[in-house]
Amino acid sequence: MALWSLPQSRRPELMDDPALGEADHFHALRALARINTVSRTAAQIAAAVTRMARQTPRTGTDRPLLVVDVGCGGGDVSVAIATRLARDARLRPVRLLGIDISPRAVDYARTRTAAAAGDVSFSVHDAVASGCPPCDFAVSSLFLHHLDDTTATALVRSMAAASAQGIVVSDLVRSPIGLALAVAGTRLLSGSRVARIDGPLSVRAARTPAEYRRLLDAAGLGNATIGRIWPERVLATWRKPLAEVRRATAEASHARSP
Repeated sequence: MALWSLPQSRRPELMDDPALGEADHFHALRALARINTVSRTAAQIAAAVTRMARQTPRTGTDRPLLVVDVGCGGGDVSVAIATRLARDARLRPVRLLGIDISPRAVDYARTRTAAAAGDVSFSVHDAVASGCPPCDFAVSSLFLHHLDDTTATALVRSMAAASAQGIVVSDLVRSPIGLALAVAGTRLLSGSRVARIDGPLSVRAARTPAEYRRLLDAAGLGNATIGRIWPERVLATWRKPLAEVRRATAEASHARSP
């Protein structure tokens, strides 16, 4: 094992425990929202979606650009992504659907929709068991590290199959630096006991960039790009071949024509 490596260890996180009290759960979601803001999670994902979406001219703009946020948690990233995308006149109208297996998290997320620019909604949906709903882009943040390799590979494959244009995945990098940032960040930015415990657990459960690459390859997305971004995270992007995307877009536009 390399001197600066960190062995992987996937243990249940407190926020995933149905027995966790509502007050503690919501406190942790607020803490995670602050961490996501400092980490610029939504900005990075929205920028990646924008770059890919601009490669395909919008025709028949009565149909919204539909983005599905898989494992949306408290919805802060979903709302921020939708708000950023809706600022771009070339992408409007935009619709974002956040899905999560936790009814409590979805209830919390629904309280945030008033702050969104654009059409944002949330739904209880088990993407691991039922797959990703059809969309233009499927995105996720801080979700894959909860899943073992087999399950994560199947989910990424489902996201790619469900998306008409592409996917964007943001997650933690497992490293000593990432662990130190998680410990410091959850203490500086949060008073949540749950966040302070779950943060380091999440880093230990995460993957290295090479492991994310192998996961994407196993999902059939060998042409995906992976970049290492602040703060000790990866951003993986994959889009369907442009010719295929443009053909499907043209066919959809023709089908809507009178």
